[in-house]
Amino acid sequence: MNRFLLTCALALSALGASTAALAQCYDCGKVQHIEAYTTNRSGTGGAVAGAVVGGLLGNQVGGGTGKTVATVAGVAGGAYAGKKIAENSEKTKYHVTVRMEDGHVETVSQSSVSNLHVGDRVRLKNGKASRY
Repeated sequence: MNRFLLTCALALSALGASTAALAQCYDCGKVQHIEAYTTNRSGTGGAVAGAVVGGLLGNQVGGGTGKTVATVAGVAGGAYAGKKIAENSEKTKYHVTVRMEDGHVETVSQSSVSNLHVGDRVRLKNGKASRY
């Protein structure tokens, strides 16, 4: 009888320890799926860069009023060209699906998954999955 009680006590103790471990990491889980997708970049940065370059190039042309007109035209043309170039460039991002330790599923979007693989244990922090 004592041996039975001891076995039961050890089993309950082990069960309690594993439950405590789950409770300690509410933001932990296992990667279920990683999906890459592409998105277009914002054209704002390209427009600013294009305007600066166009303005500098336009300022090199002519003199007096002609120089001012060329500078303004360079700024406008450069901004438009830079915006279109930036909008047409694609950026790869990733949806990472994680089954949390409490059983629910979370999906986060992030720009890099360099060291993540399906089956890895991860922690979600600030909307990103990272190994621990």
